[in-house]
Amino acid sequence: MTRFESSYKLPMFMALLFAALLAGDGVGRVFAAVAPGSAVAPGAVAAAATEPTVISSSPSNWATNVPTSTNTSDNVVTGTAVTATFSQPMDPATLNSSPGNLLTFTVRETNGNDVPGAVVMNAANTEATFTPTASALNPNASYTATVTTAAKNAAGIAMAHPITWGFTTNAIPLTGQTPVALGEAGIFAILTKSGITDVFPSAITGDVGASPITGAAIHLTCAEMVTGTIYSVNAAGPLPCRVTDPTLLTKAVANMQTAYTNAAGRTLPNFLNLGAGQIGGLTLVPGLYKWTTAVSISTNVTLSGGANDVWIFQIAGTLTQASATQMILQGGAQPKNIFWQASGAVAIGTTAHAEGVILAKTKIAMKTGASADGRLLAQTAVTLEQNAVTEPAH
Repeated sequence: MTRFESSYKLPMFMALLFAALLAGDGVGRVFAAVAPGSAVAPGAVAAAATEPTVISSSPSNWATNVPTSTNTSDNVVTGTAVTATFSQPMDPATLNSSPGNLLTFTVRETNGNDVPGAVVMNAANTEATFTPTASALNPNASYTATVTTAAKNAAGIAMAHPITWGFTTNAIPLTGQTPVALGEAGIFAILTKSGITDVFPSAITGDVGASPITGAAIHLTCAEMVTGTIYSVNAAGPLPCRVTDPTLLTKAVANMQTAYTNAAGRTLPNFLNLGAGQIGGLTLVPGLYKWTTAVSISTNVTLSGGANDVWIFQIAGTLTQASATQMILQGGAQPKNIFWQASGAVAIGTTAHAEGVILAKTKIAMKTGASADGRLLAQTAVTLEQNAVTEPAH
């Protein structure tokens, strides 16, 4: 979600006045002067501080190549939602797109057709999300979103000016992605069903667990836990950092399997069999990638996108990262939003560095000195050899 400021230029006197106030501590924010009746873009505060306005939007104003649809964490495809974030809590009853009512939040294609949809507010009533009724917007089309002055804040004060912004969809049907829901599996840096082998010393930042295998199959030592807890199903796990919690582990493993199924079941891939499975040297934009083969990373690979962008990699085979290679993140991309779903074994080569959540149907093998910023979630075993595994920031 990107913030926009008004392009309206204040007269020189007013500009100097605001600059002087800002130089002191008298004003915490500049409010844009807008002619009566004008529509402004999100981020342009068009009235006194008591009047609400839209301070940001998604898609952002003038955005291009917007996905035509979105695949939710529940694996439901809908038309790409349009979101307006307000400067104050709003009255939900004044934000709607229901037939028969005064429409206060609308999305319209430039051909004049209104997009049918529904508006839902968040719990704080500061964010309104318009979700199209159809499963996708039209490709290569321009859209205009508008919030009218019928929208009021919780005190009943209406917006002083309508807020309007525009965006253009991708030229071909594309599906944006939401993160894969991990549930209780998301508290673990390493989670397996059949144990963890380890060549000392490794360094683990985050919790570790194994189930239904006995705690005796967890060969990490407490000295290797930088932070976090080792969870086991019985008292056989490593001491003194081991906690016995079979209930948590049973749920976490079930959630891990659900997450794997969710990632594997995402539809409408943006890229199919990219590079014939060889992705070393490529720069990968956010989206859904699908391979019907194994995937190999022979040289550095770059993932370039924003902090809220999502990458999901569906691999119908093994995932192999060559020794001394790097997964490089650019543009604010975050490991928590990167998901590698592999039906075959995963191998991260000697001194290689991986990024993201690995959802493996079988084994994850970290070779000597390899590291990962992410999570190793394996439905069989995880093998470590003097590795550093750091869970991503939430």
